[in-house]
Amino acid sequence: MYNHEETACCCHNHGHGHYPGHYPRRFLTKEEQIEHLTKYKEWLQNEAKGIDEAIANLKEA
Repeated sequence: MYNHEETACCCHNHGHGHYPGHYPRRFLTKEEQIEHLTKYKEWLQNEAKGIDEAIANLKEA
């Protein structure tokens, strides 16, 4: 699987794979894809919670 996010890495260690030499990997194993997508989903859920909090704070102001 080609992973566009891998090539756009800004090196914040979001659980995706780099091999020695700091080049992004283009083809992940099935297990790596599942792990990456699970972590990405958690990140998105946390981002959504932060957005909900920001909206609530703006409504209170």
